[in-house]
Order: sequence, then structure tokens, then C-alpha cells
Amino acid sequence: MNTKPIEQPAVASALDRIGARRILQRIGVVHESASGLPSDTPEVRQLLADDAFDVALGRLARKLDRDVSGVKPEAAGYLREMSATHSARVDKVWDGFGRWLNRAHDVEVDEEQARRVRALSRKHSLLFLMSHRSYLDGFTLPVALAAHGIEAPFTMGGANLNFFPVGAIARRTGVVFIRRSTADLPVYRLSLRFYIGQLIRNRRNLCWSIEGGRTRTGKLRPPVYGILRYVVDALDASPGTDPLIIPVSIVYEQLHEVALMTTEARGGVKRPEDLRWLVNFARSQGERLGRAYLDFGTPLAVRERLAELHADDPGGAHAVERIAVETCHRINRATPVTDTAVVCLALLAADRSLTLDEVLGTVAPLARYIEGRGWPVAGGVNLTDRATIRRTLQELVSSGVLSSYSAGTETIWGVGAQQHLVAAFYRNTAIHIFVDRAIGELSLVAAAETDGDAAQVAVQESLRLRDLLKFDFFFPGRAEFTEEMRAELVGIDPTAVDVFDTFSAAGARRWLATVRPYTAHLVLRPFVDAYHVVADRLAEWDVDEVFDEKRFLDECLRVGKQWVLQRRLASEESVSLELFKPALRLAGHRGLLDSTTPELSKLRRQFADEIASTVRRINEIASLAKLAGGQP
Repeated sequence: MNTKPIEQPAVASALDRIGARRILQRIGVVHESASGLPSDTPEVRQLLADDAFDVALGRLARKLDRDVSGVKPEAAGYLREMSATHSARVDKVWDGFGRWLNRAHDVEVDEEQARRVRALSRKHSLLFLMSHRSYLDGFTLPVALAAHGIEAPFTMGGANLNFFPVGAIARRTGVVFIRRSTADLPVYRLSLRFYIGQLIRNRRNLCWSIEGGRTRTGKLRPPVYGILRYVVDALDASPGTDPLIIPVSIVYEQLHEVALMTTEARGGVKRPEDLRWLVNFARSQGERLGRAYLDFGTPLAVRERLAELHADDPGGAHAVERIAVETCHRINRATPVTDTAVVCLALLAADRSLTLDEVLGTVAPLARYIEGRGWPVAGGVNLTDRATIRRTLQELVSSGVLSSYSAGTETIWGVGAQQHLVAAFYRNTAIHIFVDRAIGELSLVAAAETDGDAAQVAVQESLRLRDLLKFDFFFPGRAEFTEEMRAELVGIDPTAVDVFDTFSAAGARRWLATVRPYTAHLVLRPFVDAYHVVADRLAEWDVDEVFDEKRFLDECLRVGKQWVLQRRLASEESVSLELFKPALRLAGHRGLLDSTTPELSKLRRQFADEIASTVRRINEIASLAKLAGGQP
């Protein structure tokens, strides 16, 4: 662990401040100096006596040119380091601590969903794959499961949180601490794979974040595959097991930690987690921030889905990746829209202060679209209710996200100074709902510009945008995506279903005129503007120079700030490492970071032109929205 040791008086004082000293005394670990368990867990004992584990260690030892007599003790040490157990006594105490730590929120759980999950838990081991927006997630889910009589899971957590006294307690509540960097630790990776496999064979419930770490933008990050690969490996070796993935969405109306996360997105250094960090985090939760919503998505039968994927692709090369993406789709589908999200969407789109009527004028058509598409709304609130929107505005002012001015003829609200990324975090919790619609609008703009087959141009443009944005959003396969685009466009004008495949450029223009609401500028512009900065800087990068990612991203931050001041970017929220990195990943995928790529300078310029063209079309949608009235 990479943190400085804390003197005992400081430890005692800190523990007293968060109430943890009393917890440690009650569970008998207050005098421990490390977070080890008193004896081997069943999984560790089983693995150390497992012939298959010995064979795998022997094979690895030969590959590493090492003596197996040295590899097995190393593996045993790693197993004991990562092992966890459930103590009924500790679980009960830790559950109370979790409730106290989450006191800033009233947590709402869909009771019918929870009953269905409890029924499934009687027949299957459950894999809870959750979104990760806050440190509180690791407390929110276990508390909810315990309250609904669902067996507590073994939770995969980052080793950065394995500091005293948290590690000593958490490992007794089923938290498996995993090292972040294991590239140079082949024995560790093998031990982890077998440990997770043993948990699966023992039919334990498991829990982890599909994103690997907390999102800094509010929307789901791309999934990580490591733990899921180990689970699939375990199924191959355990034919009697039949686990179900339970997608879990946890979304908060507001969060105390968002400001720190957005600072990191602008290049700030993340403070290491330690006891002082925990004390400060716990103290910050004393200020109320509204509700948190925990929802369970549609379960996914892992073994059944693997069989389907292998039938389509006998090699199954991308089966794990496809299951991970499907899980993310289901998490998004279970995530309700909060009133905070739509209010922040309205004010970020305007990038100026608005009256209450102007905010409602933007929110109302979005609310109708959400209702028409059957998306859940958090707490069942009416997003067009004047009192609800006013209350949300006032709550965001109280937390400093928005500012208000009341000395004129009527009160106006706007995003506070240096709060654009915070407001964007809340908006982005619901942004996935509008992405398909936004792509559909841009495909119509492209179709309206063509002299050829407008319908075919619309399809090609939607697929181009799918490819452009695939590192920021989750999309199904090309055929399924094309059908979804058809459904979105037909949703704009249901009478057009019979002419969908044959419309002309003039038809596309008529179609665009009927769009309500317009969404492309509301949801895609921040991301595409960030791509614009990256593509522009990449086009100027010397093709003979070795690409330096850190220096390049620093340059993007500086130039992005300049473009904001020049109004070349619609909003300062686009100046974010979290938005630059997916664009850079796309460039790498296209070979634009490799100095050996033929005609590299030309390809980089084409990339910049492609992004600039997309920005132009988004601006056209913004202009149409203004002409239509009722939208900023």
C-alpha cells in the first residue's frame, strides 16, 4: 500500500471521529496491525490441496524457469492476501456502519425487483455487476441485499482500500482486495483466477464493478473483462454451476465526491485512500443530498448466453467482451432518469442562465420522449411539474452546482463558476437514453445534404457515428443497431414507416422539421467537441516524433481552455481528460498514433476533417432547435 504510516494517536483520534473504534472493539480487531485473517478460509484450504492448482503452478514455474518449490509458497501468500470471509457478527456491525456512512441519502430500492432477485438466489449463485459512481456503492448494495434477505456476496475491491482499519473489517464482510497492477505478477494472476474459480465452484454470490473503477463523467465507463474471464474459465471447469449476472444500477441525485472527481478529470492528482481520507469522506456525508436509487436489471444467464455466442462463433473469441457489453446495456436500461439529470441537461445546453419557464421549455419535450420510450423516472416524479423542477433548481443552488439571481424581474438559474463538469456528471447519468435519437438526427442532416440515395446515406452516417463514438457509448451489433435507428426515426414521424427505405433529401429535410425534441446538441456536442480538440492537435503533431500521451493530453488541456475562451467550444465541460481519452483511444484504434502507419499525416488530417464535419452537423441541429422554439 502506497500511503504513509499514521501515528497511533492520530489513528485513535480518527477512529473516534468516525465511530470506527467502537466497531473494531466489538469485533475484536482493534489491536491488529495488519488486515490478515486468523486462519485460512475454506477456499484457500481447498486450493492448497487441489491437484489442478498444483499442475497449473508447475506449468507456470516451467514457463518462468523457476523452481515450483518457490512458486507454490508465493501463490499461497497471494491467496491469503486476497482471501475473505463472512462473519455474521462483523456483517451486522458493518451493515450499521454502512447505513451511517450513507446518511446523506435516502436509498430507494424497487421492492418487486428485489423479490425477484431473492427468488433467483434460491436456485443460482448470483453475480452482481454494478455501475460505480461513488465509494458509497460498496456499502449501498450490501445493505440493500441484507435488507431483502439475499445472501451477502463476496465483493471484489481495489487493494487501494486495503488500509487499516478498513481492510481488517472489510475482509470479514467478504471484500476480496485485488491489486490494481499485476502485469509483472504472473503467479498473482494465476492465484486470483483459481481463487475466483473456487468461489464459483462453492456457489458463492459475487459482486464487482463492471467498469473497474468509479466513473469521472457520470456515464458508464467501458467494461473491464478480467474478473468475468475468470468466471467463464470457472464455468468450463465446473459443469454443475449455473450463475446469473444481475445488472445493478446505483444512481444518486447528488454526490459529495463529484467535485473531486471532476478536478481529476482536468488533470488534478488523485489523493491516495488512507485513514485520513476515510475520516474526511465520512464527515462530508453529514450534509443531506437527497435520494439514491438502486435498481436491478434483467438477469443474464452466463452459461446459456455463452452457448448462444459459441453457436454463432465456434471460436468464441469475443464471448466475454460481448457478455460484458450486454451487461452494460442492461445496467443502462435499469438506470432511472433523475430530475437532477434533466435540469442539468437543460442548463448545460443553454450555457447561460434561464428562467424557470425556459428550463421547463427544454425539459418538457425531453420528458415526453422519456415517457414515450418507456424509460423509468426516479421516484416516479413528474418531470414537467413546475414545483418539482423549482425544487431541483434550489437544491442544486444549495450544493453550489448552480447559481441564481433574483434581483431582476424574475429569478434565473445558471451553472455555477467552475461547475460545468459537476453538472455534466449528473446530466450524464441519463445521457445514454438520448444517444440513439441524437445519432438519428445527425444521420438525417447528412441525408438532407446528399444528391444521392438519402435513405442509404442516413444508414451509412448512423453506422459511421456508431464507429466514431464506440469508445464512449455502448452499441449493439451493426444489424441490430440499424434496426434501432429505424425505430428511432420512425418514432419521429410514425406515418413515415412505409417510406423509411426510400426517402429523398427533401424528405429528410421535412423529417428534420418535425423532430421534437432535438437532442444531438444536448447530448453529443460535449463529446464531439472534445474529439475535435484531440483530432486537431493530432493533425499538428509531428509524424516523425514518438507519440507521448501525457504531453499530448497536457497540450489538449491547454488548447481546450484557449478554445473555450475563444468560444470555439460550446462549453468548458469538453476540456476534460475523461473526454479526451476515448478520442485518443479511437485514434489509436485507427492507427493514428503509430509513426509507421503509411500516409499518417494525411490520415490524421482526414480524422480532423471528419470530426469538424460532425461538429458542423451538431451545430445545425442546435440551430433547428432554436428555430423550433422552446429549446436553448
